[in-house]
Amino acid sequence: MNRIPHAFALAFGQLGDRAILAVLARSVAITLAVFAMLGVAVWYGLAALLAHYGVGGGGSLSALGAIVITIIGGWLLFRLVALAVVQFFADEVVEAVEARHYPSALATRRDLPFAQDLKASLRGLVRAVIANIVALPFAAILLVTGAGTAILFWAVNAWLLGRELTEMIWLRHRTPEESALPLSGLTRFALGGIVAAMLLIPFANLLAPVIGAAATAHLIHSRKPISTGVRP
Repeated sequence: MNRIPHAFALAFGQLGDRAILAVLARSVAITLAVFAMLGVAVWYGLAALLAHYGVGGGGSLSALGAIVITIIGGWLLFRLVALAVVQFFADEVVEAVEARHYPSALATRRDLPFAQDLKASLRGLVRAVIANIVALPFAAILLVTGAGTAILFWAVNAWLLGRELTEMIWLRHRTPEESALPLSGLTRFALGGIVAAMLLIPFANLLAPVIGAAATAHLIHSRKPISTGVRP
């Protein structure tokens, strides 16, 4: 647990690296493009629906509806889309971290085939959707508490993010004999909790997936000093 602040400090300290900046720029661009396309699709869909029912001023209403739905959808889905996007750039994030801090680990890292990357992303997406659906009834009950609903969703997504980030990096280093995740449940929850909190903050949410991936790489290598040659 005491390694977590150090891992995030190292991750933030490497934001100026050209390789990290390139990944960040691409992941942010694709994430924003996904939500822009969502907004356009909702706009045209609402316009067609309003026109079908003969509602006047459909253009203005559909534009307003598209903005509102995109904002709400962005708040609900941003973490899923951002992590799914950065999943495909994880190799570059891990390579940049290892080249700077753990050069001997480069020998044990393997690039995942596209199919395995896609499978891992889809598995994480399904797990996230199911977990959030299961949490919905409890979130509705907790609405009367004011902050209870927000805390519940933060906790659920802290668990999800901690697991997804750990698996994302671990898949690139584990051997056939190693099946268990290298970080404890408590460490994964703390890791995911910090990233989940970052995803709620404007602008910081754009950095969160890349920072989370880099911090996870530091945490995993700090637990594998022998096999990766990490200096104590």
